[in-house]
Amino acid sequence: MKLIPNLLSAARLALAPYLFWLLWRREYGAALAVCFVAGVTDALDGLAARKLGAFSRLGGYLDPIADKVLLSGAFLTLALDGAIERWLAVLVLGRDAAILLFAAAAFLFTTSIRNFSPSFWGKASTTAQIVFIFVLLAHFSGFLGPVWVFLAKWIAVGFTAGSWIHYAWRAVRTRKRVEVN
Repeated sequence: MKLIPNLLSAARLALAPYLFWLLWRREYGAALAVCFVAGVTDALDGLAARKLGAFSRLGGYLDPIADKVLLSGAFLTLALDGAIERWLAVLVLGRDAAILLFAAAAFLFTTSIRNFSPSFWGKASTTAQIVFIFVLLAHFSGFLGPVWVFLAKWIAVGFTAGSWIHYAWRAVRTRKRVEVN
């Protein structure tokens, strides 16, 4: 029973190549269904972990990795196919790359920085990006009009840019604190 959250995260990770293939083939209805299933497994793994007391180090890594692989891969695939603007994918992927580089540098060059908890802006950015992908796929599948895509895109851009700024500010603030100590 305590493996259920990790199995759900692993299932979400296993869905990633299939999602990318569907996006590349422009099978947006099926891709929307896969995104829905991925969203449900994301909600269920957290719920199961809390209800079963099944928190694990593996789950702590697997859950965000599955989220990032699905989201980053979706943005990359959609940009390469021309379904979204490339600058949008660069903004999203660049933010994630910058966070990873900062975390790697902190691990390599400090002994005091080991906790990289997500901020409100980071969570809001990820949520807005997920909503944008879902709205875009719903639009391509004929369920939503273009105004919804426009709104979701610019909300995602705003939160992603805000997250970039916030994480950069945190990095500078943390660096100054480390230099003082």
